[in-house]
Amino acid sequence: MKILDIALKDLTRSFRSAFALVFMFGLPLLMTGMFYFMFGNTSSGDLQLPRTTVIVANLDAGGPRFQVSDKSFPGGKKTRTLGEMVVNVLESDELAKLVQISTAPSAELARAAVDGQKAQVAVIIPPDFSKTFADANQQSTIEFYQDPTLTIGPEIIRSILNRFMDGMAGVKIALNVYLDEASPNDAILAGPVIQQYLDSSLTQTRDLAAALLDTRSSTAVAAPKQDSLLAQIVGPIMAGMLVFYAFQTGASTAQSIIKEEEERTLPRLFTTPTPRTVILSGKFLSVFLTVFVQVIVLLVAAHVIFRIEWGDLPLVGLTALGAVFCAASFGICFNSFLKNSRQGSSLFGVVLTLTGMLGMLSIIASGSSTAAQIGVVSLFVPQGWAVEGLAAVMHGARFAETIPYVLGLVVWGSVFFVVGIWRFNRRYV
Repeated sequence: MKILDIALKDLTRSFRSAFALVFMFGLPLLMTGMFYFMFGNTSSGDLQLPRTTVIVANLDAGGPRFQVSDKSFPGGKKTRTLGEMVVNVLESDELAKLVQISTAPSAELARAAVDGQKAQVAVIIPPDFSKTFADANQQSTIEFYQDPTLTIGPEIIRSILNRFMDGMAGVKIALNVYLDEASPNDAILAGPVIQQYLDSSLTQTRDLAAALLDTRSSTAVAAPKQDSLLAQIVGPIMAGMLVFYAFQTGASTAQSIIKEEEERTLPRLFTTPTPRTVILSGKFLSVFLTVFVQVIVLLVAAHVIFRIEWGDLPLVGLTALGAVFCAASFGICFNSFLKNSRQGSSLFGVVLTLTGMLGMLSIIASGSSTAAQIGVVSLFVPQGWAVEGLAAVMHGARFAETIPYVLGLVVWGSVFFVVGIWRFNRRYV
């Protein structure tokens, strides 16, 4: 029981230090909190596509060969020109929640409305729009004038117009191909060909609008799930911070052995009837208990504060225990090579920061095309096994997928523990 008494005494002393408490709990939660407040609103389902105010100047005078069926639009709206077709698309029911339409009699007034911030986008249809469309050798264009300070709304309108104009270009291409290949007697069938492509173009445009509305509805209503932005960004970041500071705590807690040696309290303990192996075992146990308490508190606090779902509880616990064992053993091994505490202070920042950042490479590179290769690089340091293990459980990994990371942590930790115990025994026993 003396081993446990020594461990609990050192544990109590560690948690009485305000600096230690801020370092173990405050910093990792603060770092994660910064990202949580950056991404929390979008991940909680508050993102909505804005309603864009559009002013249209339809100057299209029509063309002699331009015809379109009323059936192409809901309610059988009349469309005598291609410009009216564009206006009807923008005024369709599918876009009503995304676009607020107004009209202007001239291009100058439409641009002035955008410059005066009365509208976000001006769509200017030229007088020869239908005429150039009817000419196989010319190309119809629409002037798109937007507020340069805006991005999302104008890009939505631009995407809709691009989809519409691509469809119109398809109509001309289909007509030209048909007229080139068909016999003179079959030229009368060009009308149905045009109508088929025209209907297809309008359907694609309405499908795009429906997709945008589905995105708006789902982001406004859906609750955050495991595949949400919160889980993809904030969760792994918290896992990385937890592991990073757990290894820091393991090293700093184990350094108390070196400090007690310098303060002559440890040699005085060795003069008591308590065997040296018992004293050292109690010191080592305090390192494990300190890191264990830190990891458990951070896991619970992250779940309560940031609503992070860590995954299957037994697998999270197993991975966390592996991380605790490895972090504490790393601290013991690292300090066994130190001659004094001043040497440790200079090396802690370099070694732990370097290995900690390498261990979080998979988080930093998340979503990139080289994420898988970079994730392998992170496994060259023990922190990488802990981060990858927690991230895997967080994303729904099963026991067979999690156990390799746990075994990796056990192997790393066992090597550190054996080397550290051996060197400390040679030093004090």
